[in-house]
Amino acid sequence: MKFLDEYRNQALAADLVSKINQAATKKWTIMEVCGGQTHTILQYGIDELLPANIHLVHGPGCPVCVTPLEQIDKAIAIASQPSTIFCSFGDMLRIPGSKYDLLEVKAMGHDVRTVLSPLECLTLAQANPDKLVVFFAVGFETTAPANAMAIWQANMLGLKNFFVLCSHVTVPPVVAAILQSPHNQVQAFIGPGHVCSVMGLKEYESLSRHFRVPIVVSGFEPLDLLEGILRAVIQLENGEAKVENQYARAVNNKGNDQAQTILQDVFVLADRAWRGIGTIPKSGYKLAHKYRQFDAEYHFAIDSLKAEEPAECIAGKILRGLAKPYECSAFAKTCTPEKPLGATMVSAEGTCAAYYKFAKFSLAQN
Repeated sequence: MKFLDEYRNQALAADLVSKINQAATKKWTIMEVCGGQTHTILQYGIDELLPANIHLVHGPGCPVCVTPLEQIDKAIAIASQPSTIFCSFGDMLRIPGSKYDLLEVKAMGHDVRTVLSPLECLTLAQANPDKLVVFFAVGFETTAPANAMAIWQANMLGLKNFFVLCSHVTVPPVVAAILQSPHNQVQAFIGPGHVCSVMGLKEYESLSRHFRVPIVVSGFEPLDLLEGILRAVIQLENGEAKVENQYARAVNNKGNDQAQTILQDVFVLADRAWRGIGTIPKSGYKLAHKYRQFDAEYHFAIDSLKAEEPAECIAGKILRGLAKPYECSAFAKTCTPEKPLGATMVSAEGTCAAYYKFAKFSLAQN
């Protein structure tokens, strides 16, 4: 296959659905990890094509969604300082903090900017030596290498006015946390293709062995996901538990050596809080000590800031695969994309945003 349309071919999709129907003799619960996969599933109605005994639940693979409220409040506190140029990818600007979001901070007259790359912030820092330029570094292992490179480059340039508010998280620890939960319902995973293109398959192989769970690393097009689901169902029916690589056009076993090298140089593993889930040990990155001068939390002394998530938001249950958005009393009522309670309704990869966008309001879904 060479062209995008081929990954959306209806005849091939129907054939894969038929094979899933033939293979699935028992009831199975499968979680797709990545928010991009969730949006494809809902956009193309894959959840509705599957047999009734295959239950898809949605995982914590939206980095914007799992960024905790306290981290948003830290971003707002930094952005509100008059000496600061605060930079972020666009999808973070509308995530509500305890009182308001970064767009409202911008409307108050503070310098909040959208960037497409952290390297833009280095240029800003060089052009504005009297300002403190701060980049909101959010994401999984997919975006972390580029952010690490910006920090490495800032160090090489000797910049004194560039900082990073680091909110990076990693996928394997949260998968383990889901599987260790006494409330876990997930029996197999559709793994995150983009993350594995950076990190390879090794960490997922150890998870699969330890928890005896199938993990099929998949792409993001309809045929990718249908094939990934079929492979997961076959493993479950056969009592197997291994890692399979459906996304071989982008993922290899060892991942990207250069990306991993820059990650190991700039970051160290650290405990991280996840929205609605809690703190997971060694589940994220923080700046290594030799790059501490670029750490915004250290420079602005805001590392002790705490916040409470809205009680009516069930994002934690949704991110752990324990609930669907339409089971939330606030969904599409007091929580909408125009007036969100939490990040899962705002982010381009958010599960609640996907259900709202594709009108999945009914309890009749899987």
